[in-house]
Amino acid sequence: MSSDETQTLPLQGRVAIVTGGSRGIGRAISLHLASLGAKIVINYSSNSNQAQLLASQLNSTSNSSSPVAISVGADISDPDQVKSLFDQAEQHFNTKSHILVNSAGILDSKYPTLANTTLEDWDNTFNVNAKGAFLCCREAANRLKHGGGGRIVTLTTSLVGALTPGYGAYVASKAAVEAMVKILAKEMKGSGVTVNCVAPGPVATEMFFAGKSDEMVKRIAEACPLGRLGEPDDIAKVVGFLVSDAGEWVNGQIVRVNGGFVI
Repeated sequence: MSSDETQTLPLQGRVAIVTGGSRGIGRAISLHLASLGAKIVINYSSNSNQAQLLASQLNSTSNSSSPVAISVGADISDPDQVKSLFDQAEQHFNTKSHILVNSAGILDSKYPTLANTTLEDWDNTFNVNAKGAFLCCREAANRLKHGGGGRIVTLTTSLVGALTPGYGAYVASKAAVEAMVKILAKEMKGSGVTVNCVAPGPVATEMFFAGKSDEMVKRIAEACPLGRLGEPDDIAKVVGFLVSDAGEWVNGQIVRVNGGFVI
């Protein structure tokens, strides 16, 4: 790729923090944003090997003489670790970050009814999905580069619309995030920073398949008018649009990226 071609990349020179960025949808987002020219901070909570392998992959395939990706471990439910995540991004790339994509999340693979959801499971779900999103969004609101190009995207779920039994804690935690994002978009007035949610439908990831029978997976896929499960790249491409200059006029929105999944 020539230097002229490189300059045309829509995210050239921008730094993107992707939480949960080494697996599933987060991994696809990390790869896609890197292909658009962004420098990537791959956040992980426990699996350092996957994150380091992805960073090595991005660095080895880049034409840049300096690293374009780093991996940073952080529990996003811990405010000190979230602060450290942003600090390390700034220190390594010597600039404020431009983009936060909050992809980290958990789902109880047992799919309990609310009557059978333990307080521990409820608290764990909210700690990561709601509190974690809040801490990351709060840090980003104060730390992202203002003046144009600042982007916050948080992943939620189309199940907020479907209200499927067995997902009570998960849906409640994501619904809280959707309300928060709409308010934050208004509060960022004058900063040039946009704030949106991307709400996938069923996506073929390890988290989706956990605890589901083949019959259940088939039934869910058939519920989509396109007759298939989503793929992580389907979600990554929409995130890529939202964090680019082309997506600037989309703000304070919940974008349900689900192939027409019935909700």
